[in-house]
Amino acid sequence: MTAPDILLREEIGAVTRLTLNRPERMNALSGQLARALELALADCLAPGSPTRALLITGAGRGFCAGADLTERLEVPEGGTVLETWYHPMIRRLRTCPLPVVVAVNGIAAGAGMSLALLGDIVTCAESASFLQAFVKAGLVPDCGASWLLPRRIGEARAREMALLAERLPAAQALDWGLVNRVFPDESLQSESLALATRLAEGPVNALSRTRGLFEASPCNDFEAQIAFEAKMQSQCSGAPESREGRAAFAEKRTPDFINIPLASREHTT
Repeated sequence: MTAPDILLREEIGAVTRLTLNRPERMNALSGQLARALELALADCLAPGSPTRALLITGAGRGFCAGADLTERLEVPEGGTVLETWYHPMIRRLRTCPLPVVVAVNGIAAGAGMSLALLGDIVTCAESASFLQAFVKAGLVPDCGASWLLPRRIGEARAREMALLAERLPAAQALDWGLVNRVFPDESLQSESLALATRLAEGPVNALSRTRGLFEASPCNDFEAQIAFEAKMQSQCSGAPESREGRAAFAEKRTPDFINIPLASREHTT
């Protein structure tokens, strides 16, 4: 399979769907796949891109079985595989100003689970499951798992998942707050695309700043966070989206944001 084939890209209206495409390896995250995802994200964020929301999913029976531990990747002297091949993609996705929906269509394990947790809205199929698989290989959580997971489900449950390495089924993932919505397997893609489309048709500049607020929140104290909120609100209040929203409210109609472009494709924080 050639490098371009391991990541499928579809433009569906203003949504770009990126599909991990190594189904024979349950979409295990190889260095090439991580690099392909990083480059695709950069392209979606380039000036003039029509992308207003992202949908990330997997081909076949799995979302992502974690890092491909069978490959040997070259790294510069003094570097590590994570720093060289995986962290650039993780950082690119975490600081992405566009709203991100992740549709987990099967197992999301290890680094694949970290990838899923980087979504703003995480959906999954009824047959999906989540696994912190690292200790089974004598490893520790990586790709941001030890930061992302406690903030989703709390430290006690995060430690349990990481130390016991037990699968978390979809229904329990929803109950714990790990995912936002669970759909029947056959409707996962259509329902997730509908959510991504709804975001793409929304006020993407306000959505981008909202994403930035939540990204900054864990690192700020209360005073710093409300100051940051005030800064973001000031930027929004006189912008075209706010004017359209207020006009639509006054005219008792649905606001039309789709033709208002994303002002900046840089991270908002």
